Amino acid sequence: MQEYLKETKLLNYSNPAIQKLISDRNWLMLKEEDRLKAIYNFVRDEIQFGYNIDDNISAAQVLQNGYGQCNTKSVLLMALLRAVNIPNRIHGFTIDKALQKGAITGIWYQLSPKNILHSWVEVYINEQWYFLEGIILDKAYLNALQKKFANCKTTFCGYGAYTDNFEKPAIDWNFNNTFIQDKGINQDFGLFNSPDEFYQKHGQQLNPIKKFVFRKLVRHLMNKNVRKIRASYP
Repeated sequence: MQEYLKETKLLNYSNPAIQKLISDRNWLMLKEEDRLKAIYNFVRDEIQFGYNIDDNISAAQVLQNGYGQCNTKSVLLMALLRAVNIPNRIHGFTIDKALQKGAITGIWYQLSPKNILHSWVEVYINEQWYFLEGIILDKAYLNALQKKFANCKTTFCGYGAYTDNFEKPAIDWNFNNTFIQDKGINQDFGLFNSPDEFYQKHGQQLNPIKKFVFRKLVRHLMNKNVRKIRASYP
């Protein structure tokens, strides 16, 4: 299990901001399962759903941003859990871009790559591994989506979600696997001890021009769309 507790460049949990957060929340005073649940809920709901400048950014930067998507939220979740002695690893995938339709629209959706890099965290507790993907959408945003598409109760794809139970997706952790995008998976890269290892081997396939446009324009439009939905359906 020691390999699943190591600090890395991306999992930089000795960073003062991360250590202050852990101290302020008194997470180390909690029982292991309560520690996990509290950190899980923090990353899910207090780090809002949004698109960062890159997947390959550190936990401290995600915390500073205050928002993230599947890959960046996973990095922060892993770092916080390792900092409080809960072992974890990362499982890498790609998902179909249809999952993002609505958050990204028009020509930018047409130009986006079909396969989007994706990951979830696997955490070890009570001698069992659990899959934690349900952190991606904060509850305020998910509730807004459910209000916007109130007639949909089962399969929903778009706006950052792909689930077959849109009315009651499995996003709350209580010794169970959690998911919100898993139905969009189209390629499995397997398990990695750290996100650093995952990104050394795999990365989002964007040419330099598309990467520049995403960083400087497209992600800001996507974040604007996400914020608009969250604010329009409180």
